[in-house]
Amino acid sequence: MHIALIAHDSKKELMIQFCIAYSGILSKHSLCATGTTGKQVSEATGLSIQQYLTGSQGGCQQIGAKISCNEIDLLIFFRDPLNRKPSEPNETDLLRLCDVHNIPVATNIATAEALIMALERGDLDWREYMR
Repeated sequence: MHIALIAHDSKKELMIQFCIAYSGILSKHSLCATGTTGKQVSEATGLSIQQYLTGSQGGCQQIGAKISCNEIDLLIFFRDPLNRKPSEPNETDLLRLCDVHNIPVATNIATAEALIMALERGDLDWREYMR
């Protein structure tokens, strides 16, 4: 599966800890991320991650394009719900694309853990049949 990772600055450490905890599962899949998130997670975990631009420079739009082309199967996007971001309209568009293309998305640690465990059990393999 193709998994995209995005994290707001205040959630990057949470993303790193999540990826460390689930590196055994994540290492079996193709990973991509926005620039800073990808760099920090890769350095902390040793996972191979295709890095796009930083979110503010268009990385979210690059991932959105991959979603539109059915090249992403799962999005883990740790957002900071308490601090409004200038890029918030772009993030809303990204989440809308996930809804349009039926992409499972986690915006918090609880949902991310549920999805990653479902992935490990094989419960998300149905997407392979839709291609």
